[in-house]
Amino acid sequence: MSVAETYAAAASPDTLDLLLTRRSVVAKNLGEPGPDAETLKKIIAAGLRVPDHGKIGPWRVQILLKEGQLALGDVFASVYLADNPGAEKRLVDMERLRPTRSPVLLAVTSKIDPHHPKIPELEQRLSGGALCQNILVAAHASGFAAQWLTEWPAFHPTVKEALGHSAETDIIGFIYIGTPTEAPTERGRPAYEDVVSEWTGPEPRA
Repeated sequence: MSVAETYAAAASPDTLDLLLTRRSVVAKNLGEPGPDAETLKKIIAAGLRVPDHGKIGPWRVQILLKEGQLALGDVFASVYLADNPGAEKRLVDMERLRPTRSPVLLAVTSKIDPHHPKIPELEQRLSGGALCQNILVAAHASGFAAQWLTEWPAFHPTVKEALGHSAETDIIGFIYIGTPTEAPTERGRPAYEDVVSEWTGPEPRA
């Protein structure tokens, strides 16, 4: 079988339909069950199959189940209170519960090498974004829903430190994964004609 025939045989209309139906579900609407350990490993493994110029792997994924979520919630609450002295208890409690909204939470980080001799910084950043998107698609393909968020904790140095990262590391996503507790409504998407065009060459100069 030729390479072309091999690729043709691997064509999957169902996969295309899956991509056309994927959508995020807000974290607060993600309940049990979440993916088991084996399924989660496959979801993350699918996430890792991304363009990565130079095979430098400028990203990492941390899994937070309930124990880790509760510990991170304590960090969020402590940081929020330190930054907002006298904050109402209900607001502090909201921050404490922020990481616990779904059965599984992934913290995805990216450490860019701005001085790499061959790999532009932009390509390294885009690779991390592709990793997050692959995880969203893989979660959907596994029968779950997910939401990719950052929110204020992703940009706070104390949160980075608590998770074991250096100041140069970016938290590029907290990805919440679980089962929808209610059916999500479809959101508006850009019209194909508004964002897609064919380029056939430079416009002739006047």
